This record gives sequence, structure tokens and C-alpha cells, in this order.
Amino acid sequence: MKILIYGLNYAPELTGTGKYTAEMAALLASRGHKVRVVCAPPYYPEWRVSAGYAAWRYRREERDGVSVWRAPLWVPSRPGGLKRMIHLASFAATSLPVLAWQTFWRPDAVLLIAPTLMCAPATLAIARLTRASAWLHIQDYEVDAAFELGLLKGSRAARFARWIESQLLRRFDAVSSITRQMSARATAKGVAPSKVVCLPNWVDVSTIYPLTRASEYRSELKLADGQKVVLYSGNMGAKQGIETLAEAAASLATRADLTFVFCGNGAARDSLAKRCAALPNCIFLPLQPAERLNELLNLADIHVLPQRGDAADLVMPSKLTGMFASGRATIAMARRGTALHEAVHARGVVVPPDNVKALVGAINALANDTERRAALGRAARDYAETALSPDTTISAFEERVGTLCRAAGRKRWKPSTTYFDARPSAVAVPHAKPATTEDAAPE
Repeated sequence: MKILIYGLNYAPELTGTGKYTAEMAALLASRGHKVRVVCAPPYYPEWRVSAGYAAWRYRREERDGVSVWRAPLWVPSRPGGLKRMIHLASFAATSLPVLAWQTFWRPDAVLLIAPTLMCAPATLAIARLTRASAWLHIQDYEVDAAFELGLLKGSRAARFARWIESQLLRRFDAVSSITRQMSARATAKGVAPSKVVCLPNWVDVSTIYPLTRASEYRSELKLADGQKVVLYSGNMGAKQGIETLAEAAASLATRADLTFVFCGNGAARDSLAKRCAALPNCIFLPLQPAERLNELLNLADIHVLPQRGDAADLVMPSKLTGMFASGRATIAMARRGTALHEAVHARGVVVPPDNVKALVGAINALANDTERRAALGRAARDYAETALSPDTTISAFEERVGTLCRAAGRKRWKPSTTYFDARPSAVAVPHAKPATTEDAAPE
């Protein structure tokens, strides 16, 4: 099939949406599909266009068997509500000529990755012009998140934005998201249940795995034997609720055997660093080389995954897959009934969002219990190997797209079975290594 993927973020970003979009494109190309991508230059999570790219220049490149077309966009140094809207609108506008050019290619399917939904009208237009199937894949519910996280305000604006969102969603041939709860939200917004698909994010368990030795970072950071590391690695933005980690670190500052390590970048990093500046138990790391990702994740004795309570089931922290694959204990902040709670509670510790006292208690308990940390790490690793394979997600996408194409009278496609090894632990996700990365997956 000819598959056109349209989305804001792409490799060499290796966190959040860009990571999964790039891996999906590369996997589809490796299975015999012709894949093109229209995206922006890499800028996330630093909110600064990466070296070697220009914010205001069109560019075409080949990456992992995929033709990538990049359109300019405006990147604010301090993203806020209105600035984010302008940022997203700039890409939606500048990418239109590139997208229009793809009509001559006549794709069989057009896949829009959200965010941003601002690109939905153009996606639907090119799909109708070329008689292609129109598919929307939702990594974040950006409209709901913008209002519920306070990035945008106003009840009238919220009602209007959600009405527009519902009208757009209903017009796609298929709508997917990354958890059962997020997929159900699409139905609640008016999408017919027969159109809704759950396509979970995945992890390459052959590159993220438990080490049989201590991580190299322990000696580099001069951590004593027996020192326990509480690690947060990932984007530091509005949706993460990382301010609770600063309060937890302050509460545990008298415990000499605990060190908090914060690795990553994002809009909230500076404020977090200021709050922790006087704490002797906090270490901040910049973006680390991609090839050291597994070493970084294995630095943790305890992974921590904060999340604001008002972000429940609007976003699913994609960094969770790498945390599980590393085979280390995980503490997540989530409400009962949410996708994050469902994923973690059987193989980690879950505490209520925004509850610093509960988080401190969970860290203390795990820090004092080596056997429980090991048991939770094994359970998480087992889950990553058995349930987070990319083969399952890509095969489900191929099958549904093939059905849609046949229904529309497009050419028949036969699935390939030659790419993946049958063993879950041997799944290989092709990607070009970027210069730096924060975590296994973005937030």
C-alpha cells in the first residue's frame, strides 16, 4: 500500500509522539509498504529546532526507507496557551503545499497523527481527492488537555472547540488511540464504535532490557554502593506534574541513601531545577546520547511517573513502556480506573495524583524492600515482552487499513510475515539514532 503519514513530530525526536510516528513509518516500510511522511523539523522537547535543521525552510530527506517532507513552523521558546495555538497553526498552514503535492502520488491511506487536530481538514480533503482512506491516530486529546490543564480558558470557547473536534473526528474512516480508555473517549465524542481502534504504543525489548551489572552512570555520578536512585527521565512539561517530585525530594532530603536523578528537558525544567537547587539529594542531567538510553534507564532503582489528576486519560505517558522494559520498579501517580492505573497497578505501585505524602510513603517503602523492587521489575519486564510488541500494533493497523482500502475499491494488499522474529524479546524496531534522547518513549 501507499501510506501517507501526516504529523507534527518525527525522528530524530526520540521522545513522545515523534518516536512512535517514526518507528511506525519505518516498520511499515520494512514490511513492503511505500511510506511518505509530512512533518515539521525536530524541536521537541527542547522547544528549539535541532542543529542541522531550520525552522523556516522546507526540506526533503530519506530516513529508514521512508521519504520525509518537512515543512516550516514557528517554535516559541516559552510555550503557553496562545503561543501553542499559533505554533500548531503555523505548521498546519506551511505544510499545506507539501500535502497538496502528495495528491499526485495518490496514496491508498492518509494517516493523521494528533496532535495536531488543526491538520484534520487538510487530511480529510486529500483523502477525498485521492479516494484514500482517512485515519486519525490520537496520541493526545489536545483540545480536552488544553482546557482541563488550564492552557486555554473559557466555557464558550471550550464548547465550540469540542464541537469542532467532534465534527472532524466523525468524518474519518477510522479513529484510533493508544489505550482502551482513550479509544472509548473517541466514541463519547460521537465516533461510531465500528470506526474506533485501539493501537497501543510499544517498546523494543531488544534494546531496552535489564542489565546484569550496575549502570555506568552510577560511577560517573559518584554514587556510593547501596545508594538508591529515584529516576525521572523524560519531558518536563505542563502535563507531567513534576512539581510533586520536587516536594517529595525535599521531604526525603534527610534520607542519605536516596538520590533523585532528573534527566530531560522541557518548559518546566528551569522551575524544577530552581525548586531543587538547595537540596543535596538531587542531580540534574541534560539530554543523554541515544546509545546510552538503556544505561540511563537501568540507573534507576525506582522509576517515578508523576501525572496531574486533571490529565487522566487525556494523555498516556509514553515513557512508561521503556520503564517497564528496563525491569525496574515503577511508582506512578494515577486515579483508579484510568489507563495508567490499569497498566501499572499489577506490576508497580500506584498512588493518587498530586498526593506528595503518598508518593513519599511509596518511595520509602520500596527503598526499604529490595525483594519487592526486584519482583515488580520482573513483572514489568514480563509484561513488556508479552504485551508491548510492535508487531501486534502494526499488524492491527495493516489489517484495518487493508479492509478500508478493499471497501473503497483500492488494490488488494497481502500482509508480510517475514520481518519479525517470533520471539517477543527479539523484536527489532528500525530507527536512525539521533544525537540525543531523554527516555525510551513523550511524552
